[in-house]
Amino acid sequence: MKKFCLLLLLILCVTPASAKSRSGNVTMEIDLSTQPKGQVTRLWLPYPLTDRQQTVSDIRVSGDFAASGVYSDAAHSTPILYAEWPPEAASRKLALSFGVERQEVRIADLVEKEVAWNRADYADYLGATSLGPIDGPVKSLAEQITKDKKTILAKAQAIYDWTVTNMYRDPATIGCGKGDVCLLLLKPGGKCTDISSVFVALCRAAGVPAREVFGLRLGKKAEEEITTWQHCWAEFFLPGRGWVPADPADVRKAILVEKLEANDPKVKEYRDYFWGGIDSYRMKLAIGRDLMLNPPQAGAPLNTFGYPYAEVGGKPLDFYDAKAFAYKFTFRER
Repeated sequence: MKKFCLLLLLILCVTPASAKSRSGNVTMEIDLSTQPKGQVTRLWLPYPLTDRQQTVSDIRVSGDFAASGVYSDAAHSTPILYAEWPPEAASRKLALSFGVERQEVRIADLVEKEVAWNRADYADYLGATSLGPIDGPVKSLAEQITKDKKTILAKAQAIYDWTVTNMYRDPATIGCGKGDVCLLLLKPGGKCTDISSVFVALCRAAGVPAREVFGLRLGKKAEEEITTWQHCWAEFFLPGRGWVPADPADVRKAILVEKLEANDPKVKEYRDYFWGGIDSYRMKLAIGRDLMLNPPQAGAPLNTFGYPYAEVGGKPLDFYDAKAFAYKFTFRER
C-alpha cells in the first residue's frame, strides 16, 4: 500500500490534475506491393505502449503478411511490430490502428537538492553513440557550458539554455535530421532529432543521464494526415525526481514559425514551458540510438527508430520517402 501511494504521488507530481490531454485514433497503413518481387520483404514498425503519460487502447493489426509478431530490442526494450512476406507475395500490406490518450506534462517544481543515485544504473544514458560522441570537442564544450555548475539540474539547465540560444531550426533538413552532433557543432542548424541530440550529447558529456524520445505528433484538427509528423524530444534523469522532459527543438520551431526575435516575451514563455514540460499533441513510440531490431535487420544498426523500417532482399528502403516506401499515417479525433 505504501509503494502504491508513493507511485500515485509521483504520477500526480509529474502530470498535475490541471494538465491537458489529447485523444484520438491513429492508423498506420503500409503498402510495399510496388517493391521488386521475388525477394523476402520485412517490415519493422514502432509499436505504441501505455505509460504514465499516455494510454494506448484497442490495438488492431491487419494485413496479408505471412508472419508477424510484437518484440522489443535488447538494449532499450523499445517495442516493435514485425511482419514478413515471402518472395512470391504479390500484395504486401499492413495496417496498425490504435486509440491513444496523451497527457500534457508540466513539472514546475524542479529543485536543486539531489539524492544518492547509482551511475551504473544509467550507464546506457551516459555513454556515446555513433553520432553522439561525448569526448573531444563535445566534452570541451560541455565543460565550458557547465563551468561552476555543481548539480545535475544546474548542468542540464545550462545545457538547455545554451542549446536554445545557439541552435536553430533549418527547414531544409530531411525528416527529423540524423543527429550528427559533431557536424551540428560546426553548423548548428537542423530539426528536432538534431537539436535534441546536441542537448543529449552535451548532457552525457557533463555527466547528466539523458536520452532522445522518438514519437509522433497528434493532429489538432478533427481529422488530419500525420505521415510526416514524426518528432523527437529529450529527457534527462534528475535524481529524486526521475526522467524530466526538455524540448529545445520545439522552442526553436516556435521562434522560426512565429518569426520571433530573441527578446520577444513569447520566447521566454516557450523556453520556460518546454523546460520540464511537453504538450499533449504528441505520443511516444521509441527510445534509443544505434538499434539492432528484433528480429535483427540485415542492414547496419538503426540510427533512430522514429520511422517505419523495411528491407527487400536484405536491402533497406528509404524511410524518409513516404511515397516510394508507401506508408500513410492518419489521426482522427475522438
